[in-house]
Amino acid sequence: MMEADWEIELGGGAPVIEALWAGFVDLRRNPERIAEVAEAVAFPPLAKLLAALNGDESPLWTAKCDVWEVEAEKRDSPMQEIPVEADPLDAVSEEACMACYIDLLPLKGTVFARWEEAEEFCRQWVSRLEDGDQPDCRIDLIVRQAIAGSAEGFGVTAYLSAMGEYRAKASNALAAALSAFRAAIP
Repeated sequence: MMEADWEIELGGGAPVIEALWAGFVDLRRNPERIAEVAEAVAFPPLAKLLAALNGDESPLWTAKCDVWEVEAEKRDSPMQEIPVEADPLDAVSEEACMACYIDLLPLKGTVFARWEEAEEFCRQWVSRLEDGDQPDCRIDLIVRQAIAGSAEGFGVTAYLSAMGEYRAKASNALAAALSAFRAAIP
């Protein structure tokens, strides 16, 4: 069973999603521009997920993303690159861990007007993900403040992480987590 959870992280220096940043590529209006997203080119399973999240059937659009290998010394550090909850199965340092994040915003309204709307969105998505069968994967949805041009409200950052005995297995596990996340798009 895949681990999936959500939380709210607002105020007090918490990260803010700045959707229309200088390097923003609008994949909803211009899906052919996926080749301009270096992370998607480097990790094709991310390209598939971004295409689905920005597709005609999706109620979402994406603002930013990244994929990286979590360094062993950062997994147990309080200053690690991903939330503690996103490190699946309390990883041991001999195993590889791959991670990814995607900033998500609702198509309707550009941002969630109220944090409660984003919270409900996360609750529903997590309930669909809990049926997944990726034991070495974890997905965390974090409600954050969001700014998209003149629209201010809330968005969701999705953190996906996966473990493997070595990098290739962790990469394959992350690809499976991205596929499960894609299948759960509302």
